[in-house]
Amino acid sequence: MTIVRYWLISLMLMMFCLVGQAYGEQQASKVILETSLGAITVELNPQAAPRTVANFLNYVDTGFFDNTIFHRVIKGFMIQGGGFTSDMAQKKSGPAIVNEADNGLGNKRGTIAMARTGDPHSATSQFFINTVDNAMLNHSGKTPQGWGYCVFGKVTAGMEVVDAIEVQPTTTRNPHSDVPVKTLLIKRVVRVDGKPAEASKPKP
Repeated sequence: MTIVRYWLISLMLMMFCLVGQAYGEQQASKVILETSLGAITVELNPQAAPRTVANFLNYVDTGFFDNTIFHRVIKGFMIQGGGFTSDMAQKKSGPAIVNEADNGLGNKRGTIAMARTGDPHSATSQFFINTVDNAMLNHSGKTPQGWGYCVFGKVTAGMEVVDAIEVQPTTTRNPHSDVPVKTLLIKRVVRVDGKPAEASKPKP
């Protein structure tokens, strides 16, 4: 009986450690967007949007976002980036991901969400930061009109930089509208959770 009891206790402790380790691996990661107007710190939420966060971090770790711009800015709405260079050339992104907008997170001021086309499951690299509460972008049903836009994190520092970007004058550079007159450069995006970037790159 003593041996069986000891074995059960050991098994429970081992399971507890494994669960704890797995939970630790799912803890929120932070990234810093170093822009021409200052730094923006974003805390990601892998518990609510695991595929979206993994996709975003892959772009971070491969340097995809470096020297891209905020190419679409609408005052009282949002700022959008992650896909174009300063000469408005669109970068070749990876495959589209599944929309996780049904995760219960709302498009509130300061949250970061995935940009997409009219296809609910078309998001790749482009993202936007909400500058106001945008409830109309939230998930309301699994229909083309109701899928919404997936929130996967929030700004924890540098919201004043977001606000400074939001009020920049914009113009039209066919076929793109709401393009900032002044180049709003994302110099680079880096992790600040201490995890080596190389470890997260996809294996060949």
